[in-house]
Amino acid sequence: MPRGGDVENRKIRINQFIRVAEVRLVDYDGTMVGVVKIADALSRAQAKDLDLVEISPQAKPPVCKIVNFSKFKYEMDKKEKEAKKKQKNSQLKEVRIRPRIGGHDLEIKIKHAREFIINGDKVQLTAMFSGREMQHKDLGIKIMDKIKESLVDIADPEGRISSMGTRVFLTLSPKKKIK
Repeated sequence: MPRGGDVENRKIRINQFIRVAEVRLVDYDGTMVGVVKIADALSRAQAKDLDLVEISPQAKPPVCKIVNFSKFKYEMDKKEKEAKKKQKNSQLKEVRIRPRIGGHDLEIKIKHAREFIINGDKVQLTAMFSGREMQHKDLGIKIMDKIKESLVDIADPEGRISSMGTRVFLTLSPKKKIK
């Protein structure tokens, strides 16, 4: 019975859908058979009532394995789900400050930034200026340096403090190992 399959939007060629003259064959138990004609590989798979599945189509010649296709597809899905579980989705969180921020308010902003970094997210510090505050960007840079120094135990800066228009930016990313 001819079967083909999609495993997570990837075409996997099996049995008569493999259109090459020779393949490198791996048997059901994992032993390497060697380079054989496609007809011989298909007959070996049919003799065992299993499928010939193309494992590595880019190889010369392509690598094929004799397996139960439904079991192979199940294992592939299982591996991809495990890989998705292990991925960490980090986000970029923004903490906005003003150049004339009070001491207690600054401590609260630092506390929020610390929580974001401990959760594995990057933090973008943004100092916003308006009106005559633009003449004193050095105050915003001093505040950025103060925040950077207070978070140096858990975060590394990504680049320098940069300025664009009425804002000054600094991005902090979590260190590899947070205590």
